[in-house]
Amino acid sequence: MLLIAGLGNPGPQYANHRHNVGFMAADAVHRRHSFSPWSKKFSALVAEGRLGTEKVLLIKPQTFMNLSGQAVGEAMRFYKLSPADLLVLYDELDLAPGKVRVKTGGGSGGHNGIKSIDAHCGQDYRRVRIGIGHPGDKARVTGYVLGDFAKTDNEWLDPLLEALAENIGMLVEGDQAGFMNRVSLAVKGKEPDGDAAAPKPTQKGQSHIRQARPHAPAKLPDSGPMAAMLKKLFGSKE
Repeated sequence: MLLIAGLGNPGPQYANHRHNVGFMAADAVHRRHSFSPWSKKFSALVAEGRLGTEKVLLIKPQTFMNLSGQAVGEAMRFYKLSPADLLVLYDELDLAPGKVRVKTGGGSGGHNGIKSIDAHCGQDYRRVRIGIGHPGDKARVTGYVLGDFAKTDNEWLDPLLEALAENIGMLVEGDQAGFMNRVSLAVKGKEPDGDAAAPKPTQKGQSHIRQARPHAPAKLPDSGPMAAMLKKLFGSKE
């Protein structure tokens, strides 16, 4: 069994916050795959389903971000799961908007939800870090993460969430690189075909000027002053 936890703060006033992108990702997975309706358990909202052959419990802690580990830890103990069975979806200030990275273990990077999960569950679990960018000034961080996504962010946020939900089965199978590549392509869009605008190669041994000339030789005049001059210069062909 796999436990997938999306992190955020409960309540409609927080729903569109950058800090709630983990909740958004969990909701996208829930919509995309045939999970049960959300129900309350372990101080969280939970839903059961399958990704491929793996049974999965989706969980959205309702303890507020800083206490996320209480709910996740309770669920893990109930199902007798280890950190290797846990996958956490959350916002990452140190990644550019739209970037997604997956890693196992490591530090919290100052993220209070991750600090709480580390304390309750250990550190050796997989983390799906969803980039929201940095405001550029530490003094602005709190207001930034607890602020709503801008309307223009939907240009990358919507395809990211859709691709994350569509391809999360790759994470279940252990294909982290493939998952990150699929999400990246969905956010960027396919690059234009490089061959479409490439110039056609010139014919070997000919310059562009030579190719522009007509293939038939120019006809020389047969009579008149010009013909006499040419015959004097080059000799008669006869």
